[in-house]
Formats: sequence, structure tokens, C-alpha cells
Amino acid sequence: MSAGLPTLTHDQGGRSLRLRVSLVLTTLAAVLVCSSALLWLRDARTAITEEVIAAHRVAAQWLNVSAQGTAAGDPAWTEERLIAHLGAVGRIRAHHLEARDPHGRLLYRSPPSAYKAGRQAPDWFAGWLEPGIPSLTFHAGKLTLVLAPDPSRAILDLWDDLNAAAGRALLALTGLFAGCWFAIGRALAPLGSVMAALDRTGQGCFDTRLPENGPPELARVAAAFNGMAIRLTQAVADNARLAQDQAIARTITERLEADRQAIARDLHDELGQSITAVAALAGAIVQRTADNPALRHSAEVIRDVASRMQGDVRALLTRLHPPARNREDTLDDAVRSYLNTWNQRHPDITLQTELFAGPQPLPDELTLTTLRIVQESCTNVIRHAQASKLQVRLLREGGALDIEITDNGRGLQPTPGQAGFGLAGMRERVTALAGRLEISSPVWGGTRIHARMPITIPAPETEPS
Repeated sequence: MSAGLPTLTHDQGGRSLRLRVSLVLTTLAAVLVCSSALLWLRDARTAITEEVIAAHRVAAQWLNVSAQGTAAGDPAWTEERLIAHLGAVGRIRAHHLEARDPHGRLLYRSPPSAYKAGRQAPDWFAGWLEPGIPSLTFHAGKLTLVLAPDPSRAILDLWDDLNAAAGRALLALTGLFAGCWFAIGRALAPLGSVMAALDRTGQGCFDTRLPENGPPELARVAAAFNGMAIRLTQAVADNARLAQDQAIARTITERLEADRQAIARDLHDELGQSITAVAALAGAIVQRTADNPALRHSAEVIRDVASRMQGDVRALLTRLHPPARNREDTLDDAVRSYLNTWNQRHPDITLQTELFAGPQPLPDELTLTTLRIVQESCTNVIRHAQASKLQVRLLREGGALDIEITDNGRGLQPTPGQAGFGLAGMRERVTALAGRLEISSPVWGGTRIHARMPITIPAPETEPS
């Protein structure tokens, strides 16, 4: 028996399965023994009653004849000769006999039985088996004879037999309990290895396996445990790969964000200043060439192109930077602000919004990812979809945020030479937040982008003391 078995087989009351089964079997056997003993005692009581009744009838007939002879004045049955005859007869089987004179003085009493002299069965036992036969009284002249049943010897024999049987039954029950204890211990011994395997698995040793031999029941337990261990190993491996993929996606997203910020700084600091300088120079030329229409027209064209380039740079900066929002603004406010600006630049596209992200604050990573998904989707609608309608839905449901963006354009069209970096970036961002991204073309046409990401509420910031 292994050391882990008692822990495995203990119930809430502290008694082991081995002890409980042994006690149940022994108790059932004891109930059968007690039932058999009660039936035996019932039959023995009937036998004692029949024995006493038979002896009672014989003794009563004999005493009745003797009493009638004495009462009739037969010289052969005088009172003295009757008492002498009773003394010669001695004890009557299973009875007690007394003779008294008219004054109630005891003249004769039958001697007690020499069988097991001095011993009696317990009163409760004797009273339970007492046959209940009444005493008989005979009048022989002036003498009064009283014949009373006395089953004490038979009851004492039954008591002795019952004690001997109880001793044998106790020994048998003790042997049965010991046999059950030993047999069940042998049967449960393999459970020690099961417990040890569970302990090792709980400590992280997921390669633990059990031999699938032995009794069919234990073989099924071993097979179930091994199957569980295999699935657990696969789940741990999948979780490790998922954690690694999320870490890689998070690193890529951070680097992309850093590159976006660097590009935005370069556009603002270098290209933006250069375009501003070109526009300023073109404006100066326009002011100084009033007498040269051709040169003035060219300078005006350069100034207009520079102005449009400045607008394009501002649009690029808007895409590279998330929309600015106050600390009090919600995700709904940030998305609505961006979509309003986008719709002003593209009024020919009908925009429908259903924003229900809720008034509670959301983590910055989740907010930024949502804004990037909306930005990239809107940009793809302009560049590729050729759509006339766009619908944006945000829904906060339970512990997750659903983002759904659909259009009525031409759907997903693979374009040679393009790797789809925008969609790949969206997928990386969603994966980094342990979310799920689905991109499909519904049967009614267009494109549907659906993302679902878990929400982790940020802890409230405390004011510095």
C-alpha cells in the first residue's frame, strides 16, 4: 500500500474507503447472523414450550390419579404413603412439585435438578422464553398438591448454546472483516500509483503516464488519465505557442508604432517645413511678377500644389497619430471625432455609426488598436473598395469589445504585388491583445471586418500625495 492511498481514499468523515467497505460487508454479515439467531431462538422457544406441555400433561395425569385415590380413602393411597411416593419419584421433568397441609405448611418439595446446578440464565432471557403455562393444583384428601412448570434447565441449555454460537459468530465476523480489509487493500493498492501520478502532474510533470494493465476498471482509469495527460500536454504547448505569438505580435506592433511616430516626426519636421518653404517662395514670386503673367501663373500653380501637399501631409499625420482626445473622452468620442473628420473629406460615402463602447474608461492599448482598425478600414474603403456606404459598429458586451466595419464595395479582391500590410497590421494588433479578427466578404457583397477583444479595466490612477 502506497503512502498516497489513504489520502486518496479518505472521505469527509475521515474514514477510508477500505474501512467503509469492510465495515459494510461485516455489518451485512452480522445482520444475517442476527436474523438467523432470532429465527433459531423462535424455533427453540417453540420446542421448549412443546416439551414442557408434554411433560406437564403426563405429570398432571399421574397426580390426578394419585389425588383421586387419596381422596376416595383408598388404603393404598393414604396421605403418608402419597408423600412417601412423591419422595420416591423425586423430580418430575421440567416441573416443580409441592405438597402442603390444610394450614399451608410445606410438607414436601421436589428436589432441584442436579443438571448445571447453581446456574441460571439471565432473567430477561428466561422471561422472554418462558412458555407461560399456568400451575395446576390437586386436592388429595387434606393435602394440596401444586404442579408448576420449570423450563429453567432447557432455557439454560439454550443460553449456553447461544453464547457458544455468538462466540463463533464473533470470530467469523472478525475473520470476515480482516479478510475484507486485506482483499480491499490489495485491490486498491494500484490507486497509490494513480495518486502519485496526479501529484506529479499537479507539479507540472505532464509527461507522466500510467500502465494500462491490470483489472479492467483500473485499466479504464489509467486510459482516461493518460488521455487527459496527453490533452493537457497539448494544451500547455498550445498556450506556450500562443503566448509566444502574442509576444511577437506585441513586439511587432510596438516597432510599427515607433516607426509610425518616427515617420510622422520626419514628415512634420522635414517634408512639412520644405513644403512650407516652397509655398512661401512661390507666394513671393507671385507678388513680384505682376508684370510677367506667364511666370506669375507658374508660381501660382506651384503655390497651389504646395498647399495641396500640405493638406496631404496633414492627412498622413492624422493617420500616423491616433486622434487626440481628452482624458475625459471615451472610445466612442474618439472614434466619432475621427469619423466626422473622415466623412467631411469624403462626403460622397454614406456613413452610418452605432457606437456603444460605454462611458467607462478602456486600456490605452485597446483604445489605440480600435482606432487603428477603424483608420485602416476607412483607408481601404477609399483605396480599394469603391463603396458608397460604410457602417461602423462598436459594442461593449460583457468582458469583450466587438468592432464591426462593413461596406458595400467590391469585396476582397487580391491584388498582385501587394502584401496587404494594413490587414496584417490589424491582425497583429488584435492578436497581441488576445483577440480574434475575421475578414470576410458576405454573400450580399462588400467587405466585413469583425474584431473581438477582451477588456481589462485599467486600475484608477491615484493622485500623488
